[in-house]
Amino acid sequence: MGKGGRSNVHKSINDSGVWKSSYNPLDPKAPEIPSKGEIKSVIPQECFERSYLHSMWFVLRDSVMAGALVYVTNMFLSTEIPSNLLSTDALVWFLGWNLYAFWMGTILTGHWVLAHECGHGAFSPSQAFNDFWGFIMHQALLVPYFAWQYSHAKHHRRTNNLVDGESHVPSTGKENGLGPHGERLSFYAVLHETVGDGLFAAWQVFTHCVLGWPLYLMGLASTGRLANDGSFLAEGEVIDHFRPSSKMFPPKLRAKIFLSTLGVIAVLGLLLKLSLDHGFLTVFLWYTAPYMWTNFWLVTYTWLQHTDPSVPQYGADEWTWVKGALTTIDRPYGIFDFFHHKIGSTHLVHHFFHEMPFYRADEATAAVKAFLEPKGLYNYDPTPWYKALWKIANTCHYVDDIKGVQYFKSFNNVPLSSDKKKVT
Repeated sequence: MGKGGRSNVHKSINDSGVWKSSYNPLDPKAPEIPSKGEIKSVIPQECFERSYLHSMWFVLRDSVMAGALVYVTNMFLSTEIPSNLLSTDALVWFLGWNLYAFWMGTILTGHWVLAHECGHGAFSPSQAFNDFWGFIMHQALLVPYFAWQYSHAKHHRRTNNLVDGESHVPSTGKENGLGPHGERLSFYAVLHETVGDGLFAAWQVFTHCVLGWPLYLMGLASTGRLANDGSFLAEGEVIDHFRPSSKMFPPKLRAKIFLSTLGVIAVLGLLLKLSLDHGFLTVFLWYTAPYMWTNFWLVTYTWLQHTDPSVPQYGADEWTWVKGALTTIDRPYGIFDFFHHKIGSTHLVHHFFHEMPFYRADEATAAVKAFLEPKGLYNYDPTPWYKALWKIANTCHYVDDIKGVQYFKSFNNVPLSSDKKKVT
């Protein structure tokens, strides 16, 4: 978001220095929600202009950075583990490959974001051109391009909708093992009591940022509650991103879903062939470790973009498209804005106008901020992203219901079973 969201931000910081959204839909004095058209009218028209050359420049830029990092790493590091693991050479080897993994994963997240732009139609005026480049960049990172294009579009259509939302859909206390009176009966409720606040928050970060993305693609975590026909999923029913028959997708998309899955299988096959030819450690060092960092960034962004204990989640009876989009939180990401095309710091305008190219989002964000902030409808949390990540892992565990207006609650505030026994 750059210059767009720093003034007046102190109004949303409480006495403890914790950011809180200024919009509360339950407040009788809550401001009137503007229409999408009213918001669009304040944005300069040129912000919606898409350019083939401008977008391809960023593909080239990110690819050159990736190639340069591979070249430099290959000059100084070997894929063979040093014979003496307690030597200086072993320490340099370990630190060197970890630095490579982090920065390569960071650079490749830029390609990930550009492919995401392709899926939205923001990359160029031609959707065929967009799908060609988006397919290449996403499939190379084991993303089923057309499948995720569809599920992500649904996320935009139903942002923070507790019933029909997609991706990071909150689970209820009951689904997490809480009884009607706060009893810790099973699952996460019991796990939290067993390990304590800090370890549970660390577990949240690990499961989201390390395991979360592949689990989501397989339909085992964070998916929506409804099938593509609007019916509720049966208990234990899985909607994944790979089967053409998955209830996540309408039948007309089956050919595209098959093509995406075939692309993932092809890349996995290539990685297996390279592992057999050159060694599994070699492929892990050059590809898998950076891939895991790319997944870390992806989930970190998507988790933080609409999640905070002060940001509402809506049941179907309260949700509207504009209300959902307004739950978006812009955040500062420092140097990573350069690598990730400001996907996390200009995300509100992206949610309202996904067809807008990212390189116009700074200007659009400034205009939208000037319109929404005086109304108390613009969310900008200045908390450093890593601190915000820890905060969310500690405070956003479940909601009470999937009806009405809900806010995230924390297991940290649920009485322990041992404490309840002392009271009784």
